Amino acid sequence: MTVPALAAQAAGDELGSTPVGRLMGEYILHMTVERGLSANTLSAYRRDLLRYHRYLKTQAVSEPAEISRQHVTGFARAVAEGSDGQSPLSPRSAARTIVAVRGLHRFWALEGVCATDPAREVHPPVAGRRLPKAISVTEVERILDAVDTGTPTGLRDRALLEFLYSTGSRISEAVGLDVDDVSLQEESGIPGVVRLFGKGSKERLVPVGSYAAKAVDAYLVRARPLLAAKGRGIPALFLNARGGRLSRQSAWTILKAAAERASVAQGVSPHTLRHSFATHLLEGGADVRVVQELLGHASVTTTQVYTLVTADTLREVYAAAHPRALG
Repeated sequence: MTVPALAAQAAGDELGSTPVGRLMGEYILHMTVERGLSANTLSAYRRDLLRYHRYLKTQAVSEPAEISRQHVTGFARAVAEGSDGQSPLSPRSAARTIVAVRGLHRFWALEGVCATDPAREVHPPVAGRRLPKAISVTEVERILDAVDTGTPTGLRDRALLEFLYSTGSRISEAVGLDVDDVSLQEESGIPGVVRLFGKGSKERLVPVGSYAAKAVDAYLVRARPLLAAKGRGIPALFLNARGGRLSRQSAWTILKAAAERASVAQGVSPHTLRHSFATHLLEGGADVRVVQELLGHASVTTTQVYTLVTADTLREVYAAAHPRALG
């Protein structure tokens, strides 16, 4: 049994033997097997539905047919206020939770478990628009230059950070790569290409810039063999000091340490380099749909939020430079 399937089974066990809990467990299993969602997305769905199940138990609800719109709206209010005995959620997290609940009830209605969908008219709270955090090209370069490449792990760290900024990959995509997923052979003026696997295991090809290609090549030749000798010879591209696959947490620590050494503003995360990658491409004149493809966004609407960042930058430059911009 796969890891996601085991997780779904564990969720079903925790939900218990009541009809509501059992059918929630079946829905989670459906999401695991049929939808091909990532482990992180499945974990969020499982956590949200477990909270919903606990809330329904406090309302003495054990059958899906007993759930009314008032139960769903009561739960939406509970997660926002924390009145169900758990921590209140931010508008964004509360919206995600209600989306999970709406998906559950829609599935039950389609499968004939319930005659109606009590969540159909319940809308998640509107989350405030959160613009992606991007840093300047100079700040990116300072972070990259702050890495000490005098050790095998230092060469790995420089290769990882160069790779993240060059490809705009998610941190989970980068640490999940194997050596065979990357080709550093120059073609059409582009030094290399990488095969990335995004959300839902969707595959896309992304160019690797010359700086990143050189850094990855130096790591593969001078550092990775030394790290691999300490492990079991796994195919992972980025290895930890014990020869195992580098974790997301370790990659975050690598970036945080480099940002601190570079004296770059606090709050830099692995996603910061992805945001900066998109913003800098758009500022350089790249088409938004090309950036959408490179980022692996299913909808261009998701990518267009970066154009807001670029527009803000343009306004700032205009206000500072034009002689009649400000009265």
